[in-house]
Amino acid sequence: MLPEIVRQTAIKFSNSAAYISQDGNKITYRELDQISQEVAVWMGSKGLGEGSVVALCLPSCIEYILSYLAAAKLGAITAGINPRFTNPEQLEVLEVLRPNLILTTSDIDSSKLNNVEVEKVQVSAASGEFMPNNRIQNQTINELPSDPDRAVCICFTSGSTGTPKGALFTNRQLQAISTIDTGGAWGGAGHRYASTEFAHVGVMTKLPWLLASGGTTHLMEKWRAEPILRLIHDNRIAAVSAIAPQVALMLKVEGADRFDFSCVKAIVSGGALAPPELVKAGRDFFDAPWSIRYSSTESGGVGLGTSLDADDQEALHTVGRPRLGVEASIRDDQGQLVTPGEIGEIWLRSDAIMSCYWNDPLSTKETIIEGWLKTGDLAFQDPNGCFHLAGRINEMFIRGGYNIFPLEIEKVLSAHQSISEVAVIPRKDEVMGEIGVAVIVPKEFDNPPSLEDLRNHSQEYLAQYKLPEAIRIVETLPRNTSDKIDRLKLREHEDSHNGV
Repeated sequence: MLPEIVRQTAIKFSNSAAYISQDGNKITYRELDQISQEVAVWMGSKGLGEGSVVALCLPSCIEYILSYLAAAKLGAITAGINPRFTNPEQLEVLEVLRPNLILTTSDIDSSKLNNVEVEKVQVSAASGEFMPNNRIQNQTINELPSDPDRAVCICFTSGSTGTPKGALFTNRQLQAISTIDTGGAWGGAGHRYASTEFAHVGVMTKLPWLLASGGTTHLMEKWRAEPILRLIHDNRIAAVSAIAPQVALMLKVEGADRFDFSCVKAIVSGGALAPPELVKAGRDFFDAPWSIRYSSTESGGVGLGTSLDADDQEALHTVGRPRLGVEASIRDDQGQLVTPGEIGEIWLRSDAIMSCYWNDPLSTKETIIEGWLKTGDLAFQDPNGCFHLAGRINEMFIRGGYNIFPLEIEKVLSAHQSISEVAVIPRKDEVMGEIGVAVIVPKEFDNPPSLEDLRNHSQEYLAQYKLPEAIRIVETLPRNTSDKIDRLKLREHEDSHNGV
């Protein structure tokens, strides 16, 4: 699919800029096709071909896209490795992956990987000189026949707990994702910016339609709120794409009123549920509606979403309804449908769902049941058909025989006027087994809310047994490489301090 798409974009959009780096280097759609062909020839000279695995330990750069397209032209499988991973984390993922070739900007000890070939890639080269050491110029490869079941990419999960797993996607699933997201439309895009790492499912599985849109994507070495606002202003960007913490940082930029955001038509966020107060503030800031999207790596980055014209009940408190082409249900631990309003696990079904976990048939069997994906996320459905998230299955804890879902409590606490961010985690208790600890980032560190404040604020909305019974004040919440709250670190801290 990708080879066909990039070939067509080279014709349709020829000299239009596909990507522009932070330092101003750009690559056109025609150059994407030509140079990725030359990189593919180079990869082929190293023995790579259909079914080979290429690991990209690269930042979000033009060279990443060229390498991904080159591998696809060979029929090879591309796996993105988040550049924010530490060396031990990268090695852990690479040991699962067992690639044939690693492309990187840094040193990787391949001795632990049976001496897999590692090649350095020069990034941020002058325009037209991309990957000079990783391409054979003026040569071409034979096109592969189209195959909907050919494996294309592996996207590693990045949850708040546990070791990442590799979700494998084929051409068939990439086509389904394009259809669900855009209806298979070509052209019509203007300028946009890259809001996630390229190793993220939002790029790896959506590159076909991102290219087919014919738009120009602006790259940043590291995400920063003020430069993003300037990009939106300067390039008249219509969609603010971000996770909730990124929008929160945008709202804090001093002097933001010097920018003109009249071009913004929508805010679209994924990754984590946006607090209601943040949604309200974001809508006011950009004068645009906000759509919250819920999905997962395994679902191909498509799932549920709130409508841009939704009322506040839907827009502020839910993750919406299944998107066109997606089925969703809520099941108990036996896989049976729960009664309306009851909390259970979200199951998704669509043509976009991953084929399997890479080299992990047992986890695949446990996760995909008769075409349904078990997400591991808890939710309930309201009478209007909207889904309300209640946390992760492995985040739930039990207090005195009652199941406690942290996200349910966090949604209430986040509305407290003195709280900037909050996470609820369990603490061992001799009487109750476990109790809830509210880990708070206050808006004013010298004037944090008390436990009594939190309980008084929450008791109108939560049963007594759900109220936090301890509080910990912190300057920041730890986050993983996908900017999700790292609950594992929070729990480790709690355990190591024995509740102190």
